[in-house]
Amino acid sequence: MRLFLSFTALAFALPAFAADAPKHPGYRVLAQDKGHVVLVGADGKIEWEVECKHNSHDIDLLPNGNLLLHTAPATVTEMTPKKEVVWKYEAKPKEGYKGRIEVHAFQRLADGNTLVAESGNKRIVEVDKDGKIVKEIALKVDRPDPHRDTRMVRKLDTGNYLVCHEGDGCVREYDATGKVVWEYKLDLGGRKASDGHGPEGHGTAVYGALRLANGNTVISGGNNNRVLEVNKDGKVVWSIDQKELPGITLAWVTTLHALPNGNLIVGNCHAGPENPQLFEVTRDKKVVWTFKDFKIFGNSLATAHVLDIKGVIR
Repeated sequence: MRLFLSFTALAFALPAFAADAPKHPGYRVLAQDKGHVVLVGADGKIEWEVECKHNSHDIDLLPNGNLLLHTAPATVTEMTPKKEVVWKYEAKPKEGYKGRIEVHAFQRLADGNTLVAESGNKRIVEVDKDGKIVKEIALKVDRPDPHRDTRMVRKLDTGNYLVCHEGDGCVREYDATGKVVWEYKLDLGGRKASDGHGPEGHGTAVYGALRLANGNTVISGGNNNRVLEVNKDGKVVWSIDQKELPGITLAWVTTLHALPNGNLIVGNCHAGPENPQLFEVTRDKKVVWTFKDFKIFGNSLATAHVLDIKGVIR
């Protein structure tokens, strides 16, 4: 269902340095920033929007057409295109813990349950349609912090869980019993650590990770200002450094989509209006498409779902 609520100019732009790049591929973008969730069409028009004042760190459009949204620090909400709330889960402190809870990742699973990562509780839960927790996985967290225990978390086809621990600067894979079976710790890439959310900030606060069909893991490094692909032995086999792409400077690297053709869609948060918020890049590091809209969205676009791509890993 498409609701044409308002109109705005949208910069779906091919970079000037890639004159031979293909035309805009016709993607739509679902994202949250500047106090609302918006579905933007490939023509630059707003197709759907709803108020959401929370700076979201995950988002999804479900196969049934509903939207799975991050509507408050510890709340996941399923909403219909008519903006009716049909399911909601609010994470609460587990027994023995009295601190703050934040949710930064969630995923609707094939069995209809919903995975929710609970920072503060240091756990992953799977929740059924009635809001009952039916499975719990305790997480290893070396530097506990309710804002930084986790970022992106995804359940793999194997039944394992791929978890980004922002505060630990580490991606860990857990099996179905909660045992850590693989991990990769980010390094500073030869640069000094520095404060700040923009391109000047640098650290190991990892944001996202995807497991590819070849067994490698693609990582969006957060304030590491890099995209990395590492193999099962922890060796970097491919990367994009902060200023390696002409005309683009990476800041807080967030959204990741792995396309069937091998390309990646990458989110570039806190990078300023001179940089795209999203871009598609080939494995030979050619930028084929960029998304930049500082009217609908702002400088804190942390999560986006690029639509209409069959077979995408996200």
